[in-house]
Amino acid sequence: MKEFAGRTAFITGGAQGIGLGIARRLAREGVNLALVDIDTEALKRARAELLGQTKVRTEVLDVRDREAFAKVADAIEADLGPISLLFNNAGVAGGVSIYQMNYAAWDWVLGVNLQGVVNGIQTFLPRMIKHGAGGHIVNTSSGAGMLAAGSGFLYATSKFAVVGMSESLHFELKQSKTNIGISVLCPGPVNTGIVARSLEATPGYVAPTEPEAIKQIESVKAFLASGVSIDEVGDMVLRGIQEDALYIFTDRLIVDGVVQRTEAILAALPGDSGAGRS
Repeated sequence: MKEFAGRTAFITGGAQGIGLGIARRLAREGVNLALVDIDTEALKRARAELLGQTKVRTEVLDVRDREAFAKVADAIEADLGPISLLFNNAGVAGGVSIYQMNYAAWDWVLGVNLQGVVNGIQTFLPRMIKHGAGGHIVNTSSGAGMLAAGSGFLYATSKFAVVGMSESLHFELKQSKTNIGISVLCPGPVNTGIVARSLEATPGYVAPTEPEAIKQIESVKAFLASGVSIDEVGDMVLRGIQEDALYIFTDRLIVDGVVQRTEAILAALPGDSGAGRS
């Protein structure tokens, strides 16, 4: 996709973090913005910031709620026109240890990170196909969707699934000639503050009291804060859409891990594991 002006974008988690970075970049391209989030105050701030640049509509939405998703979609398309840019971006970085694992935590993380993406796809992809104007979908996964080690089993489960979904849809959309592209955004560290918000909301999470555990959490926060800005991610996402890229990465930090994982998989395959490799 090369032309953006006049199109309408729907961005989940659009009031803050990566979603806001994407919204800012699209606003400069003349895209109408539909921002949904669970944070009312953040939505007010985002709307006030962006309203002078383009049309903006904000709605409070829990992406796990299918009925609410459909109602919000109807209202926004009636106001701003058909959605042709979809960003399934809302996500949480919460998790619990194997000693605290519980169904509520599974349901919460998978509900937001995976089912929220499913709900966005199911709500809008049939509409985009019916409208016939083409478009693009960006699903936010994570570097943890490519390399799970150290990312927490709840988070990794959800993010690997989003990568697989995006890869499969990419193939089917190309085969069906819908003129709808799809990308999966796999960010590394980004300065968003998501860890603190997510841990506090994770069902069953108990804040550690041991100095080492506290130090580890603070180290993760500092690592993410040292990453790229949300506005840099917005630039990368726009470029990825323009190039019809399947994968959008924000850095190369997972390179060694991905190579090691791939080599381990190849070595585990039956037959001549060295065939075709130097």
